[in-house]
Amino acid sequence: MKHAVELKPKDLYRPCDGSEFDFKTTADLDDSNDVIGQGRAVEAVRFGVGIRADGYNIFALGPAGTGKESLIRQFFQTAAAGREAPFDWCYVNNFSQPHKPHAIRLPAGQGVEFVKAVDQLVDELETALSTAFESEEYQNRRQEIQEEFQEEQEESFEGLRKKAEEQGFALLRTPAGLGFAPVREGEVVDPEAYQKIDEQQRTKLEAEVGKLQEELQKILRRIPRLQHEVQERMRDLNREMANLAVGGLIDDLRQRYQAEEKIVRYLNDFEEDVIGHVKDFVGTDQAQEGASALASQISAAVPDGPLGAPQLRRFRVNLLVDHSQSEASPVVDEDNPTYANLVGRVEHIPQMGALLTDFNLIKPGALHLANGGYLILDARKLLMQPYSWEGLKRALRSGQVQIESPGQAYGLLSTVSLEPEPIPLDVKVALVGDRELYYMLSSLDPDFDELFKVMADFETAMDRTEVNQKAYADVVARLVKSSGLRPFDRKAVGRVVEQASRMVEDNEKLSIRMRAIENLLKESDYWAGEQRHKVVTRKDVQQAIDAQIHRADRIHERMREAILRDTVFIQTTGEAVGQINGLSVIELGDFMFGQPSRITAQVRTGKGEVVDIEREVELGGPIHSKGVLILAGFLGARYGLKQNLSLAASLVFEQSYGGVDGDSASSTELYALMSAIGNIPIRQSLAVTGSVDQHGEIQPVGGVNEKIEGFFEVCRERGLTGDQGVMLPASNVKNLMLRQDVIDAVKSGKFHIYPVATVDEGMRLLSGLEAGKPDTEGNFPEDSFNGRIQARLAELAAQQKAAEAKDDSG
Repeated sequence: MKHAVELKPKDLYRPCDGSEFDFKTTADLDDSNDVIGQGRAVEAVRFGVGIRADGYNIFALGPAGTGKESLIRQFFQTAAAGREAPFDWCYVNNFSQPHKPHAIRLPAGQGVEFVKAVDQLVDELETALSTAFESEEYQNRRQEIQEEFQEEQEESFEGLRKKAEEQGFALLRTPAGLGFAPVREGEVVDPEAYQKIDEQQRTKLEAEVGKLQEELQKILRRIPRLQHEVQERMRDLNREMANLAVGGLIDDLRQRYQAEEKIVRYLNDFEEDVIGHVKDFVGTDQAQEGASALASQISAAVPDGPLGAPQLRRFRVNLLVDHSQSEASPVVDEDNPTYANLVGRVEHIPQMGALLTDFNLIKPGALHLANGGYLILDARKLLMQPYSWEGLKRALRSGQVQIESPGQAYGLLSTVSLEPEPIPLDVKVALVGDRELYYMLSSLDPDFDELFKVMADFETAMDRTEVNQKAYADVVARLVKSSGLRPFDRKAVGRVVEQASRMVEDNEKLSIRMRAIENLLKESDYWAGEQRHKVVTRKDVQQAIDAQIHRADRIHERMREAILRDTVFIQTTGEAVGQINGLSVIELGDFMFGQPSRITAQVRTGKGEVVDIEREVELGGPIHSKGVLILAGFLGARYGLKQNLSLAASLVFEQSYGGVDGDSASSTELYALMSAIGNIPIRQSLAVTGSVDQHGEIQPVGGVNEKIEGFFEVCRERGLTGDQGVMLPASNVKNLMLRQDVIDAVKSGKFHIYPVATVDEGMRLLSGLEAGKPDTEGNFPEDSFNGRIQARLAELAAQQKAAEAKDDSG
């Protein structure tokens, strides 16, 4: 039987004292931008950036702090620098359908020039039109048209008046309108005199008046037609004058943008609208004539802009995306990916209880700003925003950005609003998130794998080789310089390397969660400043580590205090049957600490059942329950080959009032159970961790450093006896990066750490008894712990058989 050999101090910690480095301080190192330990992710990102096929967007997955976003940004910026700035985009008025503004694309930097050109055009049009309509020629022609109308109207009335006089009637204007009255001796006959005329004569006069009235009505009916003709002639005159004033100015702009077909069409519509609405420019009382009701209301609500009068807003250009200051493709990092921030929005102006809008109030989203370049989004934030994920997918699938409210997009609203023309989309998107989120989307969203075909999986650790330690020092130097910290001497860098191994609980690995490392560097620099050090030393780094622990250690101290005050029962000396000290890890945020727990077992006659009390009361998780069932499998395989196990056992974590999960205590529970079955006292000075399989092999667990230190602290506070220690799986030795005080106690023989590979090795340490080898019939020596367990099980079987026989006879 192999016996467990106590670990030496050198096995408990892998140091890095700085002698491996050939520099004095980090100031001597080059500022390298190399990414360490992320070869797979770097290769994936490089591929994702390089390939231009549809759907090859990137999802960078891994824990927080691994540098996902910074690496993506670095690659995007490098790729963007090699590409020209993309197009500018503008929205202009659709004069035939104002609720559907047109999108216009221009080469980078020309959007601003187009805006200025249109602004200048409108200014010049105002001047040119005012000049044209105030000119002597226009006034003369206008007056000529009006005079022709007046003359024709007057000639008609004058002819009727003369005809009436010839017939003895006068044409009179009364409050009721125009009328005729008989005339005698140059005087109009008054009503009294008219009544004295004989009836025959009156009848004749009335008949003649009737004829004159008919002619008068014909003249009056002609007047509206004459006025309409005048208005038509005035409109023709206005169009002629506007054409003369506008045509040349717009022709210049048309010539300038003749290569842009869409702009030429827009300028044609622009010209037609200007000519049709001259009064908006010349400032008459009917300045709003011809403008839509919506445009008029917005004009009233919006103060004068750069184009002067608000009624001229429809002639403005809304520069949505401007790359006049860009020298390369854009790289956009949208920190708040709401639906509106992603796909753009149409803003509204409150006016008289209504919300009004026009194309000038269209605002860009991140997809517009990143169009032709690269977009970085946090996947969790994206999914937390209503409609944002669907909005992004729709844009990527369709290859265009459609600005619309969620209500419009999902048919929840039927009100009339703007429907801007969609803009073609060409963007490389990178989502940054954790692994669980990636696999959830891949499993549940059928569109995800088609839109994000590149998975960049980021590591959390890298091999701790001599070469990698030097590369790590270069990264530390870069972080120190980029954060403006004091230089670190090589021993301080060595302590950072040691802590990086502790972070991943592996003395053969280094953590590459650089956010935590950067925080440690900044805090070390602070403590160096407190000590007035010009260079950060190993002692400063250690003080930063200690301060981090102290800030988070309150609950740990209270729980340890409960043990020391015997509120929570933990024995660290003596022996007991069916009782053992297990070790667990409690994680509170980023802080982990070890906590000893008393595990007990009771045995009686039964039918081979092992009851997990934690599971029975629903405090045990499925993994813990699995571990207990494995114990039953081990017992049956070792001791139940010749006879059925006639026992009923129960296991429990004493004074445990929260949930218990994980299988790291399964070997501990097995030791307690074997002690209870065989009535074998086991040492309470040893605490145990490790899982076990059905063959009795001890398997590795997590958190071994914290577990060892947690039990050590309790023993130290009570007084180290030299008999105390911890049993851990032999396969966990490579994970040891223990505190210096634990190492010192082991070195002085006051504390012991034993690696065990099998249950038999562990039980021998706990009981002092040998395991014993079974003979040809499967019987163990009586003085071995296996023999004692076998004998006790036989005794329980006999008791069970006797009880059954008694029941049968009764």
